[in-house]
Amino acid sequence: MTGRSLDDLTWTELDTAPDRLLLVPVGSTEQHGPHLPLSTDTDIAVAIAQRLAEVRDDVVVAPPVPYGSSGEHAGFAGTLSIGQEALEHLLVELIRSASASFRGVVLVCGHGGNAEPLLRVQSRMRDECHHVLAFMPSWEGDAHAGRPETAMMLALRPEAVRREAAVVGNREPLADLLPALRSDGVRSVSPSGVLGDPTGADAAEGEALLAAAADQLAAAVGTWQP
Repeated sequence: MTGRSLDDLTWTELDTAPDRLLLVPVGSTEQHGPHLPLSTDTDIAVAIAQRLAEVRDDVVVAPPVPYGSSGEHAGFAGTLSIGQEALEHLLVELIRSASASFRGVVLVCGHGGNAEPLLRVQSRMRDECHHVLAFMPSWEGDAHAGRPETAMMLALRPEAVRREAAVVGNREPLADLLPALRSDGVRSVSPSGVLGDPTGADAAEGEALLAAAADQLAAAVGTWQP
């Protein structure tokens, strides 16, 4: 079952393959500047999860959760946010259900705004004796829709990247922007929605970032071992 996606399998195929881990990519549907698709966070989370499934035969990748806590991107057309409380509730019920078929659930986070609710879900589910790991990949560089995410999307879906529309956004350090982001959202500090400079990104860099994130996930799961 190496590299398999849950939605490609039958129940009988799963029933004869014990000790499985379920990876749930958790992304968002939100603006990523004028050059990247709204699915960027979800696409990256799925790609990282799939890379682990390709090298471990006990891993199955669930259909992604494409909505998250994206209130900071309100005001940009197309952003769909369900907020932290709804995301937590969805994942809690999903994990309770998945625990009947899988020995553990790994939440692969593709959107920084989902980190807090995912960590609360991890804590709550462990208190209920479910085996859950919340994983957040990390990479250096621009905070949003900048060079790292653009590079990864060029590696994953180059046809979806509007390179001619890429613009330099606000390049101030994220720590300096956080007060305004929390109070007034991304649009208050970047009319384009970009935090960083995506213009120099390339696919090779993106492939390296994805490989590093997949290695981080493999290490985290290997250490955790429910």
